[in-house]
Amino acid sequence: MVEEENIRVVRCGGSELNFRRAVFSADSKYIFCVSGDFVKVYSTVTEECVHILHGHRNLVTGIQLNPNNHLQLYSCSLDGTIKLWDYIDGILIKTFIVGCKLHALFTLAQAEDSVFVIVNKEKPDIFQLVSVKLSKSSSQEVEAKELSFVLDYINQSPKCIAFGNEGVYVAAVREFYLSVYFFKKKTTSRFTLSSSRNKKHAKNNFTCVACHPTEDCIASGHMDGKIRLWRNFYDDKKYTYTCLHWHHDMVMDLAFSVTGTSLLSGGRESVLVEWRDATEKNKEFLPRLGATIEHISVSPAGDLFCTSHSDNKIIIIHRNLEASAVIQGLVKDRSIFTGLMIDPRTKALVLNGKPGHLQFYSLQNDKQLYNLDIIQQEYINDYGLIQIELTKAAFGCFGNWLATVEQRQEKETELELQMKLWMYNKKTQGFILNTKINMPHEDCITALCFCNAEKSEQPTLVTASKDGYFKVWILTDDSDIYKKAVGWTCDFVGSYHKYQATNCCFSEDGSLLAVSFEEIVTIWDSVTWELKCTFCQRAGKIRHLCFGRLTCSKYLLGATENGILCCWNLLSCALEWNAKLNVRVMEPDPNSENIAAISQSSVGSDLFVFKPSEPRPLYIQKGISREEVQWGVFVPRDVPESFTSEAYQWLNRSQFYFLTKSQSLLTFSTKSPEEKLTPTSKQLLAEESLPTTPFYFILGKHRQQQDEKLNETLENELVQLPLTENIPAISELLHTPAHVLPSAAFLCSMFVNSLLLSKETKSAKEIPEDVDMEEEKESEDSDEENDFTEKVQDTSNTGLGEDIIHQLSKSEEKELRKFRKIDYSWIAAL
Repeated sequence: MVEEENIRVVRCGGSELNFRRAVFSADSKYIFCVSGDFVKVYSTVTEECVHILHGHRNLVTGIQLNPNNHLQLYSCSLDGTIKLWDYIDGILIKTFIVGCKLHALFTLAQAEDSVFVIVNKEKPDIFQLVSVKLSKSSSQEVEAKELSFVLDYINQSPKCIAFGNEGVYVAAVREFYLSVYFFKKKTTSRFTLSSSRNKKHAKNNFTCVACHPTEDCIASGHMDGKIRLWRNFYDDKKYTYTCLHWHHDMVMDLAFSVTGTSLLSGGRESVLVEWRDATEKNKEFLPRLGATIEHISVSPAGDLFCTSHSDNKIIIIHRNLEASAVIQGLVKDRSIFTGLMIDPRTKALVLNGKPGHLQFYSLQNDKQLYNLDIIQQEYINDYGLIQIELTKAAFGCFGNWLATVEQRQEKETELELQMKLWMYNKKTQGFILNTKINMPHEDCITALCFCNAEKSEQPTLVTASKDGYFKVWILTDDSDIYKKAVGWTCDFVGSYHKYQATNCCFSEDGSLLAVSFEEIVTIWDSVTWELKCTFCQRAGKIRHLCFGRLTCSKYLLGATENGILCCWNLLSCALEWNAKLNVRVMEPDPNSENIAAISQSSVGSDLFVFKPSEPRPLYIQKGISREEVQWGVFVPRDVPESFTSEAYQWLNRSQFYFLTKSQSLLTFSTKSPEEKLTPTSKQLLAEESLPTTPFYFILGKHRQQQDEKLNETLENELVQLPLTENIPAISELLHTPAHVLPSAAFLCSMFVNSLLLSKETKSAKEIPEDVDMEEEKESEDSDEENDFTEKVQDTSNTGLGEDIIHQLSKSEEKELRKFRKIDYSWIAAL
């Protein structure tokens, strides 16, 4: 049973990893990046997500290492708080409440009790750089209201702020202005770079700034692709600058190496440029990084660089300019043409990502599995060039086939259209191109769908187009004398009064095909391809079309552009019911009769979950998003939930995901976001993950499932160790971060004593008669040790599943007493 909680909309991963500069740990083992409301900790070697730091209630806007403790990390957010983390264990140490939106974060080693943040002034486009004093209070939540003004009229982006020469000054750029504030003198120098000085009228706007770590040198990037190195800026009249120029477009980011001997730059060319000694002649390149470089970071040790790219990717680069690791997030293209699909084999979310590719994204692990190159052409980054676009895709035959459509249209009369059919290959565990069809239609393809009925004799694909036709494609034998092969060919072409075909879908059993022609819905027999009936309500063009499933398979649903949702009964060929609802997304659940519809209003988007058999919704949630929801999809659960409430039962077998206009991936869940994103293995308690070693048995890990009769029988014979959670010493060892624990020598005696258990003293009758007084005395002195030995034996017997415990004979007891004189004090010195 699942505890009945309110269903809420939560982020389910896929957030931007390139929103801010990534930050390296001091030892270069980890890299930190903001991801929506979270901070993710990745390993620079394995590329795996080690921790997810969750605690902010709004977008995280900045992260920095604590300059006074490299095992700690600061983060700031739009929720108005600065949080201090122990990133090794993923623990929140302290929260500083500032009270206003924080847009960026900077730290300085020279400012021990202060950090610098960018805050918004009264007007929306004016930002300030201020210093925030952090209290040293021991409480976990502390107010930090003491703000000190540093610079005014600055850019919101942290790329436009840089601290230089070990914190002597701070430089800020905006539009055509460069401002330098000197902390000791408390003066500001301003420099103007007007576009009128350039004869070619190129854009000289500042885009980013970086400062030399030990010298008085400021590097600024510009819209025209130039890099300017500023010197002698202590004097407003004697300042000088030199130009470095390689980028043909705007410089996106700059970064000096740790020693300052080289300058790194990147832009839309997808090339990392290293300027050795900041000279024009001595430069190195790392090309073909795949997408625009938006951020550049350098590790504190100086051995690694990293670049953040516009396709939501982070590349970790060695000092010799060799890429060593890639951390790939959900790629967010300009438009999601293919919609959201689920790969039947991997249960991965599939949609178009980088240009010409389909991306397979794991929702459970929040990471990209792989890319499938559909167009198979090199992408040219040029805004004036019309590219080939991947517009449609669909899975069929339980993941055995994949259909894709790509098109390029420079003019209305010049359309390049191509459809590809991909077959899944078990040997290569991937899709291989099987059939390529040039110009399958004379106009753009509006929809395509496979017949996924279990009893389908042969694979069938249907495409609908604006040319007024829908075509049926079947898989046929294409063998020759050289090899056996199969291929796709057109089997049937249908139309209806030359209207544009806009949607198509098969019924659950594959017996019927529904094709919408603008305002009219036609039903076709999939065996004879005869037109059975038509539905026409004149309520506008059909935007979405789907059949009911399971017990509701006799219904057909259609949503029109005029905001009408219609439900037709296929047995009576009549309209069952209709409702006024501006449906933007309509998705059937493959595991139930439920259908999710998301409507758009002036306030935001609303969710309606219903069964076609009755117009009364099962569940309604208003305001799931303030922006327009463009796509949605049901994902079958590996383990079904067990909600008892009728309103929540639609989430038992499948989970619903949806994508907004800003390409935020959201879902409905009763779990908190951190519970959803954190891997299960990281939620286990320390004692639950101990290995089955002798130490494991000493800590009291017993069988979890035992018969009640056996427990009653052994209750008086076995003495079980208490649970580890009741022993303070063990709890302290397991739950305290290792780097703050005292030395092992100090903890050893306390730890060993916690394992020793008291036992009732034996009566005089139980003492053997042949034992002399000296042995009696030794027995009393070492009573605790004997109890401990017996307890280990008892626990070992329990762990092995033996029902009878061996009782020691008198001779065996005498042999054991000989070992009591051994000195065990050396254990305390470990």
